[in-house]
Amino acid sequence: MAWTGQTRARAKINLTLHITRRRDDGYHDLESLVAFARLGDELQLVEGKHLSLAITGPEAAHLGDPSDNHIIKAVTALAALKPGLKLGAFRLIKRLPIASGMGGGSADAAAALRLVARLNHLAPNDPALLQAAIQTGADVPVCLASQARMMRGIGEELGAPLTLPRLFAVLVNPRQGSSTPAVFKEIGLKTGEPHQGELHPIITSDLTRPALLQALQQGRNDMQTAATVLLPLIAEVEAALAAMPDCRFARMSGSGATFFGVFDTCRAAAYAAKHLSRLHPEWWVKPTIIE
Repeated sequence: MAWTGQTRARAKINLTLHITRRRDDGYHDLESLVAFARLGDELQLVEGKHLSLAITGPEAAHLGDPSDNHIIKAVTALAALKPGLKLGAFRLIKRLPIASGMGGGSADAAAALRLVARLNHLAPNDPALLQAAIQTGADVPVCLASQARMMRGIGEELGAPLTLPRLFAVLVNPRQGSSTPAVFKEIGLKTGEPHQGELHPIITSDLTRPALLQALQQGRNDMQTAATVLLPLIAEVEAALAAMPDCRFARMSGSGATFFGVFDTCRAAAYAAKHLSRLHPEWWVKPTIIE
């Protein structure tokens, strides 16, 4: 019987996202506290002679040609680094909106690398996995282990895993994509120019929930203002989420357009998600835990 494995590609949430400067190569250095939600896409791999990808799920229709998917790109990169790998047929159940700032495609690619590693008995810390992740996309390395940590550079510099208090949250996406290159262009930093702003708060694993919330509120997302200029609907999403009872604060993740709102209890988050879904049935709204 053919080997079969499956894993969840958890949504990546940028709890903070500070831009430090625009590099000489045109990319931007970031400093971001990344955590992961208890929801995401699902990926299955069935061992076989040929590499393939089939996509189903509620968001499948919004994806393009499977051959251009990050899953194929990541596995192809790993196979070039590790000749003779066993591969097979992937089946993706797509639940996260695309171009949403939750790293859906990156999480999918990282999940594919984990499954191929399991099939081939590669250690989770095999350097080839990280190298293939870096070649695939800026957010793929942090999604490999899907553990909370600081992410720096363009995503390749990862801090040690962090154990953070659970955050009861609601994720809201208006079902309109946000283009990362367009947002960086709108920010308009010149080559070598630093981004102005307070230093990132220090995040450690021994923070209590109140201390973590205080640190998060001292942080920011430096892409949010520019994304709102390009997609004014973002301001409506933020206002609607922040207006929910017991919402501590609301912030955009990544380059948008998904927002997360942090609540004191699971009950408060569930109520907010239910109420927002009634007010805006056209939006994607999910209660979850971020950790």
